Amino acid sequence: MKLEPRDRRALVLLAVGVVLVMMYVAFSSAESPATVVAGESSMPLAEKRVAKLRRVAATVPMKKSELKGVLSELAIREKGVILADTAAQAQAQLLQSVRRLAKTEGIDVRGGEFLPPQPLGDDYGEVAVAVSFECQIEQLVNLLADLTKEPELLATREIRVTSGNAKDKKIGVRVMFSGITSRKLVPARKGITSF
Repeated sequence: MKLEPRDRRALVLLAVGVVLVMMYVAFSSAESPATVVAGESSMPLAEKRVAKLRRVAATVPMKKSELKGVLSELAIREKGVILADTAAQAQAQLLQSVRRLAKTEGIDVRGGEFLPPQPLGDDYGEVAVAVSFECQIEQLVNLLADLTKEPELLATREIRVTSGNAKDKKIGVRVMFSGITSRKLVPARKGITSF
C-alpha cells in the first residue's frame, strides 16, 4: 500500500499532536497541588453564625409549646374518629351507633349493607353502611337531628324516601350513614401501573 504525500503529512501532524498532548498532560500533573489559603479574618463570620444559631435556638421552646397546643387540638377534633383494628370492625361500630340512635326514636333497623371503605383525604378513611326501615316522618327528622349530637363523626351520604303505608302514615326510608376512620383501614387501590 502506497501512501500519498497528503496522507504522510496528516500522519506526521497527528504524531506531533499526540506528542504535544502527552507532554502537556505529563507537565501539568507534575505541578504542585494548589494550597488553600485561609481568609483574612474568619472571626466576625464565626460570630455571625453563632448569633444566628442562638436566635434559632431561642425559638425552640416557643415551637414546642405551639406543637403541644396543635396536638391537643387535634386530639380533641379526632375524638369522633371511629377507632378499630379493621374496616369491618369500624363498619360494625357504625352500624351499632345507627341502631342505637334509631332505637331511641322507636325505629326498628334490621340488617345493613356494608359498603367498601374509601379514602378521605390523605390521613382519613370513610366507612359506610346502608340501612332500610319504615317510620313516620317525625321519627326520621328526629333521627337525623340526633345524628349531630353523637360524639362520633357520623353523617348521611344518601337518603331515599319512598311512600309507605298511608294508613299508618309511615314512609320507607333507605339511609346511607358514613363515619370517619383511620386511613390505614382503607385498602390501597392498585392502578394499572402497579402490579
